[in-house]
Amino acid sequence: MPHFLLLVARDVRLASRQGGASGLVVIFFVLSVTLFPLGVGPDTEILTRIASGVIWVSALLASMISLDRLFQADFEDGSLDLIALSPLPLEMTVLAKSLAHWLTTGLPLIVVSPVLAILLSLDGSGYLALVAAMILGTPTLSLVGGIGAALTVGLRRGGVLLSLLVLPLYIPILIFGVGAVEGAISGLGARPHLLVLAGLFLGAVVLAPVASAAALRLNLE
Repeated sequence: MPHFLLLVARDVRLASRQGGASGLVVIFFVLSVTLFPLGVGPDTEILTRIASGVIWVSALLASMISLDRLFQADFEDGSLDLIALSPLPLEMTVLAKSLAHWLTTGLPLIVVSPVLAILLSLDGSGYLALVAAMILGTPTLSLVGGIGAALTVGLRRGGVLLSLLVLPLYIPILIFGVGAVEGAISGLGARPHLLVLAGLFLGAVVLAPVASAAALRLNLE
C-alpha cells in the first residue's frame, strides 16, 4: 500500500507540475459544452432536452484526449521499466496510475459539470443524478482507457488508434450515464442506471488492470 500511494502521489505531482495537460482537459470540456448553445440556438426547450447527452459526450472526449500520457511519458524516459521492476505488482501499478489520471482529469470534470448543466438549462431534478453518474462513470473511463493506453504505449502517434480502441468500450458508460439523468428528470428514477454504472465500475476495477498489465508486459519485453 505505501508503494501504491507513493505512485499515485508521484503521478498527481507530475500532473500538477505540468498543469497544462489537466487544464487542457477542463478547457476542452467547457468549450465543447458552451459551443452547443451557439450552434443550436438559445431555445431553452432544445437545450434542456440535449443537456445530459452534451455533457456526457463532452466529458467522454475530454477524458480521452489525456489518455495518451497515462503511460507514454514513463515509457519514453525509462521510468516505466523501473516501476515494473518495483515490488508493486504491475496490475496495482496500472490501478495507481488510473487513479491518478482520474484525480487530475475526471474529478475536475465532475466539479465543473453542474455549472455547465446550468448553462444548458438542465432540469433541476437531474442535477443529483448527473453528479452521481459522473462519480461512477468517470473512474471507469480512466480504467478502460488505460487498456487502450497500454496497448498503444510503444507506438508513435498512437492517439488515433487509441481513440478507435477505446470509443466502442465507452459507449455503455455513455448510454447509462445519460439514461440516469433522463430517468431522474422523467420521474422513472435513476437507480437502475446508476446500479449498472456501479457494476461497470466494479468490473473495470477487477478486469482493466489485468488487461492493461498484460499489454504493458508485451510492450516492455
